[in-house]
Amino acid sequence: MAVHEILKMGDTRLLRVAQPVLEFGTPALRTLIADMFDTMRAVQGAGLAAPQIGVDLQLVIFGYQTNARYPDAPPVPPTVLINPVVTPLGEMAGEVMEEGWEGCLSVPGLRGMVPRYRAVRYSGFDAEGQAFEREVDGFHARVVQHECDHLQGILYPMRVRDFSRFGYTSVLFPELDPQSDD
Repeated sequence: MAVHEILKMGDTRLLRVAQPVLEFGTPALRTLIADMFDTMRAVQGAGLAAPQIGVDLQLVIFGYQTNARYPDAPPVPPTVLINPVVTPLGEMAGEVMEEGWEGCLSVPGLRGMVPRYRAVRYSGFDAEGQAFEREVDGFHARVVQHECDHLQGILYPMRVRDFSRFGYTSVLFPELDPQSDD
């Protein structure tokens, strides 16, 4: 398959609201998904949204066994999520939030502390158009929310509340490879 260029913050295509996928199980969709997984793995990403490679569709992929960019994160199953709906779970319909460090392939070299719902239910479709849903928490929930934000034209720095906890990965986390976000 192919590894695509990842758009960087500042590219206005990252700010668009993505369009729903209308046709499932097509060769073009299968190729796009395979290319997205190849692209994500080539840069050691935890997930990737179609808008990050310039494709204006509500499609995200994520998952890994281990991830050098997030060495303490537990495995997340490889997932294709199309036309997603994310619903917060927990007390008072999702009032339970926690902060955690995030990076982004479209914001290379930087990390920020981002509030996210601790637990969510996500639903949508797989590549063949089969509906599914999962309830997840922790880092898995964070990854889903981060990737689905891309479909709404939201990059994680837009969610940072305290910019004293936003900076270069090489400064904040010198133990990580400073090139790991590039």
